[in-house]
Amino acid sequence: MKSTVEQLNPTRVKVTVEVPFAELEPDFDKAYKALAAQVNIPGFRKGKAPAKLLESRIGRPAVLEQVINDMIPARYSEAVEEHDLKVLAQPEIEVTKLEDNDVVEFTAEVDVRPEITLPDFSSLEVTVEVPEADDAAVDAELDNLRARFGTLKGVERGATKGDFLSVDLAATVDGEAVEEASTEGLSYELGSGTLVEGLDEAAEGLKAGESKEFTSKLVAGEYADKEAVVTVTVQTVKERELPEADDEFAQMASEFDTLDELRADLTEKVAQQAKAGLAGEIRDKVLEALLEAADVPTPEGLVENEAHQQLHQIFGDAAHNDEMINSMLEAEGTTREEFEAETKDAAARAIRTQLLLDVVAEDASTEVSQEELTQHILFQAQRYGMDPNQFVQQIQQAGQLGSLFADVRRSKALADVIEKVTVKDAQGGTVDTSEFFGTGEDAEDESAEATEATDEKNSED
Repeated sequence: MKSTVEQLNPTRVKVTVEVPFAELEPDFDKAYKALAAQVNIPGFRKGKAPAKLLESRIGRPAVLEQVINDMIPARYSEAVEEHDLKVLAQPEIEVTKLEDNDVVEFTAEVDVRPEITLPDFSSLEVTVEVPEADDAAVDAELDNLRARFGTLKGVERGATKGDFLSVDLAATVDGEAVEEASTEGLSYELGSGTLVEGLDEAAEGLKAGESKEFTSKLVAGEYADKEAVVTVTVQTVKERELPEADDEFAQMASEFDTLDELRADLTEKVAQQAKAGLAGEIRDKVLEALLEAADVPTPEGLVENEAHQQLHQIFGDAAHNDEMINSMLEAEGTTREEFEAETKDAAARAIRTQLLLDVVAEDASTEVSQEELTQHILFQAQRYGMDPNQFVQQIQQAGQLGSLFADVRRSKALADVIEKVTVKDAQGGTVDTSEFFGTGEDAEDESAEATEATDEKNSED
C-alpha cells in the first residue's frame, strides 16, 4: 500500500491511498464468505459455493464493491497513522481508480488539527478587575434570604415595581378577540418583564379593579407579529413584607442562632462568589490573550457542522418551521441571520480554543489521573441533579467519556499557562493567581475547582 498526503489548507488534507490487488487476497476471501452466506446456489450449502461460481451468479462488480467497501476503513486508518495525522472529523472518501486485478485507489479529504506555534507564556500580560469587599452584596444576600420567607399583603395603593398582581388580560387585533392572548387571574410580579411587552408600564400605578389599554406586538399564534390592543385589569395588588433581620429570623432561616453569625456566613459566601468570579475572569482573559498570541487556523468544515448541530438542538421541533423560528428570535430582539452568525462565531471560538489547549497539553505532557476524572464526573452529576452512577452510564452510552477527559486535561493545561502569565489589577499591581489556581500540581486542582465554581455560579445566574 502506498499513501500520500496533500495539504489543501492549514486545516484540511487530501490523503491518497493506492492498494495493489496482491494485498487484497484476504479481503476477497472475506467478501466471498460474506456474499456466499447471502446467496442460495442449488447444489451447495449456504456459504459453501465456490468463488468462481459465486462471481458468475452475482457478477464481478458486486464482489469488487464488497471488497472495496470493507477494505477502505482499515487502509485509511493505516494511512492516518503512517502520516501521524490528527484528524478532527469523518473523511469524505472517493474511489478514484479501479483497475481489476491490478490496483485500486481512493482519496480521503478530512479536517486535521493544524500546526500551532505556542507563544512564550511569560510574555503575556492581562488586567482584571479585583472586587472590593462589599457590604452591599452581603445585604443583598440577606434580603434575598428574607424574601424567601416573606409574606404577601394586600394594599389599596397603586401598583409599584416589585408588587405581586393578579391580572386579567384581553387582546384584540383589528377588533377581533385573540383567545390565545387572553387570560384571567394571572399572577405577575410587576417589573419582571416576563409577559407581554408594555404590560409593566401599563399596570404601574393601577389599583385593584382598575384597567388600562396598551398596544403590543404578539409573538406567537395566528396573529404573530401583529399589533394587538391589550387590556389589563388588575384584580389585586399585594406587596411582599420581609421579616425583620434579627436573631429570631436567623434561627428560622438558617442553622445559626444569631444574626451576626448568619451575616458572617453570608460574608464568606459573598467572598467565595467574588473569588470564583475573579478566577473566571482570569481564565477568560488569559485564554483570550493566548488565542490572540497564537495563530490558530479555523477548520471551517468542523465549525459548520458544530454550528448546525447547535442550531438544531436550540430550535428543536421548530427546526423546519421558519415562521416560528423567526418569531422566537424577534421576541429576543435579533434576526435569524444574526443568531446563526453568532452561533457560528461561538462554535469557531470554542473549536479554536480546544485545538489550542490540546497543543498546550501535549507540549506540557499534561496527564489526568483517575481521581481527577472521577471528581469532575461527580461535579457534573451534581450539577445536573443526577445519581453519579446513572450519569456515568449515560455518558458512556453517548460516547462522551472521552470528551469529559479532554475537558479536564484542557483545564489543567490552561492552569499551567495561567501560572506563567502576568496578571495585574486595574491599579497595576500584580495579582497572585496561586490564591485561585495554586502552583504546580496544586494549580491543576485549583483550576478544576475554580472552573467548576464558576460554571456553578453561571448556571445559577
